[in-house]
Amino acid sequence: MTPLLRLYRAVTTLAAPLVPLYLRHRARRSKEDPARRHERLARALPPRPPGRLVWLHGASVGESLMLHGFALRLRDAEPDLTFLFTSQTLTAATLVGDQLSAPDRQQFAPFDTPGAAARFIAHWRPDAGLFAESEIWPNLLLECQRAHIPMALVNARSTRKSLDGWARRKAAAQHLYGAFATIIAADQTTGEGLSAILDRPIPMPGNLKAALAPPASDGALPAFLLDGQPVLLAASTHAGEERLIHRAWTGLPTPRPHLVIAPRHPERAAAIRAELEAEGATIAQRSRGDIGANGTVYLADTLGEMGLWYRAASLVYLGGGHTAGIGGHNPMEPLRCGKPVISGPDLFNFNTVAPALEQTGGLTLVAGEAELTETLRGHFSGEAPRAVDQPALDTFFAQADTPMTVTLDAARALLPPAKSP
Repeated sequence: MTPLLRLYRAVTTLAAPLVPLYLRHRARRSKEDPARRHERLARALPPRPPGRLVWLHGASVGESLMLHGFALRLRDAEPDLTFLFTSQTLTAATLVGDQLSAPDRQQFAPFDTPGAAARFIAHWRPDAGLFAESEIWPNLLLECQRAHIPMALVNARSTRKSLDGWARRKAAAQHLYGAFATIIAADQTTGEGLSAILDRPIPMPGNLKAALAPPASDGALPAFLLDGQPVLLAASTHAGEERLIHRAWTGLPTPRPHLVIAPRHPERAAAIRAELEAEGATIAQRSRGDIGANGTVYLADTLGEMGLWYRAASLVYLGGGHTAGIGGHNPMEPLRCGKPVISGPDLFNFNTVAPALEQTGGLTLVAGEAELTETLRGHFSGEAPRAVDQPALDTFFAQADTPMTVTLDAARALLPPAKSP
């Protein structure tokens, strides 16, 4: 173990007694489920299900939903598998947990202290593990190495700044990333950067999120959205983007399209409502059972219903591209639902697919409020909206399955053989 990793292990050992206090603080801020804090300490865990168990870990909503979609495809090929999903955020835990049935399980990831990591691995004893994107937790990885658990880092993504930092700590990086039998990069920057650091080739098939099926659209739409008026959906928005889309929407001539805002983190609903009411908006809030009407802003602050809102939409404004540090969200989801997409220019999470999607006409990137208003006006003016090259988009969809195929093959190679009945 390198000196840097020894230092990390010592610091996290000393910090372990403070973790329960920190969890209580987070619970008071609605960032932890008070009834499930023991999971973060890897204590009082439910029994491990029998058979081959695959552990899939993603930090937040996007990674967790990606892994859930991937697991559905993996189970098609390996029907006897049981999945253990872990995440860091309450929203991701709720979204994934609501979609599971026994024997699959969802748990909060343990804090990365040596004790919690050891208890977690000793209890679950996964046959293989997949971490998503940029999840590098030293104590968990070290425990996996000790237990000889084959691991993969899938859809790996790192910023240039992060890669430069690892390059300066090459020995520690090689030790940690060496815990992964397989690393599959989502983009060229990550692939080339990790290849140089680890002195081994890293496959770069593309972003796994582009290969996922669109979310289910079950459920009944609010009646007012069925009145024949077009619907503008602001999906997966972050702080500042709700006000941006509202101001652009109010700049449209009447009758305006219905405006539905489905924030990335529904727990922000109260703040969003206050901000938009200060702008003069009338809000109908789904979690309160409010009935929307023409001229109201419908705040869709419930989990697991994005497919429903995509079904209703005429046009999707996709958040994450106008908020610094987010890097955008997956434009393939609404596009696979047949809905054109507008987003901000800061889509570094999807820089490998955005240019091609722009060329098809399915994705439009706008810089700010004035350009967003003008683009919306062009779409809803009654004139023919920007044409989408559907054959080119269909070709893109077909090619987008490559990351899924590569990742499925890599995951299956990690698994021990299935036992005969």
